[in-house]
Amino acid sequence: MALRRKSVYAVLYVVLAAAMLWALLPIVWMALSSVKTQVNMFSMPPKFIFAPTFHTYREMFSAKGNFGEFLTNSVVVSLSTTFISVVLGLMGGFALARGNFKKEKGISSWIISTRMAPIPAVILPLYLMFAKAGLIGTTTGLIFAYTTFNLPFALWMMATFFKDVPVDMEEAAMIDGCGKFEAFRRIAVPTAAPGIVATSILCLMFSWNDFAFASVFSGRGTQTVPVAASLLISQHGIQWGQAMATGTVIIAPMIVCGLAVRKYLVRGLSMGAVK
Repeated sequence: MALRRKSVYAVLYVVLAAAMLWALLPIVWMALSSVKTQVNMFSMPPKFIFAPTFHTYREMFSAKGNFGEFLTNSVVVSLSTTFISVVLGLMGGFALARGNFKKEKGISSWIISTRMAPIPAVILPLYLMFAKAGLIGTTTGLIFAYTTFNLPFALWMMATFFKDVPVDMEEAAMIDGCGKFEAFRRIAVPTAAPGIVATSILCLMFSWNDFAFASVFSGRGTQTVPVAASLLISQHGIQWGQAMATGTVIIAPMIVCGLAVRKYLVRGLSMGAVK
């Protein structure tokens, strides 16, 4: 019996290692290629030991390149829409969790259904509304577009997390003299901190990685990093060095954020789980 269990575990570890290799190898290869010369990038057999060069990165962030502007736009838009979505999601999610609505489940289902709509289905109506409001090609318009998709998700997630927070803790705080908002700020929000972190990271990932909204609603001076990556493909060929460097810049911040808050992320995603 023990031998059979060890065999099963060995097979599972092999499968897990193969899955990790399959997922990580393209990312590692992209990062290595971003510091290779064009010759080393396509050499056969592949070179894993080489003298790294950061010429591509220097060229991207030089005065001639516009990558710094693309990166600034991505940071501003992603952080802004994440902040707006999480703050509004906190208040709306708490209201859904504690409001005792007669049709609470129906409201929650309707909210999350707006997030499940395909992006191509909502781009045209949003474009027409934004065009009337003069928001096309502006950073504000792109923030509103991302918030349109992030806010329903944040509301639904936060409502689920707040339901996992014991109501008795808030009632005890109100007995001690706290108002409803004070109990929300001092008790509910700190207790649901892992869920807030998880929601923030997921909203940030959508805003940072999005290409569809950015390609339609942004203008010449408000384009983001994913749009910059698409501009490297033209009829004359692909700028492989800059493409690899741009891909590395897109992925690296999300990996760092995920590793930095991994404990909170796991706890947050499991807060609303069925027990």
